[in-house]
Amino acid sequence: MEKKKRVFGAKKIAALALLTALGLIAFMLESLFPPLFFPGAKMGLSNVFSLFALVVFGLPEALLVVTARTVLGSLFAGNVSLLLYSFTAGIASTLVSGALMLALPRISLLCVSVFSAVVHNTVQLLVYCALTQTTLIFGYMPYLALLGVLAGVLVGLAATYAVKEIPLSFFQKFAGEKELKKNQGMEDRN
Repeated sequence: MEKKKRVFGAKKIAALALLTALGLIAFMLESLFPPLFFPGAKMGLSNVFSLFALVVFGLPEALLVVTARTVLGSLFAGNVSLLLYSFTAGIASTLVSGALMLALPRISLLCVSVFSAVVHNTVQLLVYCALTQTTLIFGYMPYLALLGVLAGVLVGLAATYAVKEIPLSFFQKFAGEKELKKNQGMEDRN
């Protein structure tokens, strides 16, 4: 069986770097504001760019954007413990998003984003519980799920708007025709 080879040309790497940089800027700007309701709670606006990368380029590229953004974000913020939470939750939520989009081709980006945000918060809570050896924090789970839904709606609306407003033909310069045709059906998600 022949394995499909993914091509990462200079233009595609530049596009992924741009999405990573935009996500990093959103992360850094968001870190300037106080947490929402709970320590560390944020809207996760940088996830717009990961979701956008998932829709336009695919799962491997979205995972690269998430990995680069979380590693650089924790280094720039000067908080390496952020990496444990952000990286683990970012990878898990991106994998779940990719699986949802593959399993349910007609699912909306808004729904994917909401589910992904709840998974992100749950994974961060599980990492915290594993590190501190306490389960008392699970009392916050309903509130974190609600915040995840709110954040997911915001991120999902932003990603949906971006996918609709930026034509896929713009990305033909960065990705191959076959890859964009494969992802073209995702442009119709709303």
